[in-house]
Amino acid sequence: MSHGKKEHRSIQEEAAVMGFQIAPMIDVVFVIMLFFMVMAGAVKVERELKTQLPGMGTPALSDEQTPPDEITITVEESGIVTLNEEEFDTPDNKSLPNFTATLMRLKQEADSRTAKVMVTIQAEEQARYERVIDVLNAMAKARLSNVTFTVGSEEF
Repeated sequence: MSHGKKEHRSIQEEAAVMGFQIAPMIDVVFVIMLFFMVMAGAVKVERELKTQLPGMGTPALSDEQTPPDEITITVEESGIVTLNEEEFDTPDNKSLPNFTATLMRLKQEADSRTAKVMVTIQAEEQARYERVIDVLNAMAKARLSNVTFTVGSEEF
């Protein structure tokens, strides 16, 4: 019988030793809580971006996003001015009346569609600066301001 009592006492002693330890559990909970508190401050706020995927759009958006009209003006060495490969006026005509009237008409037509006009002036290397200034004056009369300059001719 004494042998049975010893086993019974040893099981109770082991149960007391193996009991639930609350102090380490509290330490772990505090560490986890601290981790989440620190990480909560580092989270970036996500914002919704206004994007439109390709495809069918609403008519109101398509009107606002009209693609710009692109015009290429070439000033040649001889003084000839061409607009989209169409020759205007004579090389000695400084005021470029036909060229100016055409630019004004293109600008009015683009304004009616709420489109921008993008102009590229392509001057040959030996073209006179005075002739480029004549073209710029014609553009000022037509109220065109979005201008890009290139030198030389494009060769494909």
